[in-house]
Amino acid sequence: MEKIPAVFCWSGGKDSSLALYRVLKEGKYDVKYLLTTLNEEFKRISMHGVREELLNKQADSIGMPLVKVWVREGTNEEYERQMAVAMERFRDESILQVIHGDIFLEDLRKYREEKLERAGMKGVFPLWKEDTSLLIQEFLALGFKTITCCISDSFLTESDVGKVIDNQFIKNLPSKVDPCGENGEFHTFCYAGPIFEREISFSVGEKVYKPLQLEGSKHGFWYCDLV
Repeated sequence: MEKIPAVFCWSGGKDSSLALYRVLKEGKYDVKYLLTTLNEEFKRISMHGVREELLNKQADSIGMPLVKVWVREGTNEEYERQMAVAMERFRDESILQVIHGDIFLEDLRKYREEKLERAGMKGVFPLWKEDTSLLIQEFLALGFKTITCCISDSFLTESDVGKVIDNQFIKNLPSKVDPCGENGEFHTFCYAGPIFEREISFSVGEKVYKPLQLEGSKHGFWYCDLV
């Protein structure tokens, strides 16, 4: 059976890695590109704060072309505008399927599907509605390696950023924190595993705190610079 051409929305983290592994193993889709949104000013993956150089190393180790969507203003309108340009490119190449690593955020999936439908495309969600406690165990059992690059201090502390995720890390998570960080509790950078031809080398740099830009908010995010 001929494979269905698709583009994979790649964040660089563990959920993306596991979802891509599942897709490649199933063999239903022919993933033509990895698609990642980056901040144009800082040259880092949006939300995760991972440097463009490490993203490039991931794509090279996976062996797939990387398409970058650049944003500067940080507004939803800009993001949608830039994504629309990317989707037009994919449509021109007869790629109509877009794969995401989302697990259970209903509003996010609805948003993605509405935008894709307007663009004449369809979303695919390989991990949807699966038990996150089982997903993280599957991820680790497969030999993936990942490190926290960003944490929300609404749920975790500075000491939790820049930590390799293993069984002990999962065991120590507060009960209110999802094992996969699906509610935005933490984000990760995946540097080894079955989808990579070789492990990605990096060092752990300084930690930086950025408060939420919301009136009255007392929370923010800790980022760990990976270099």
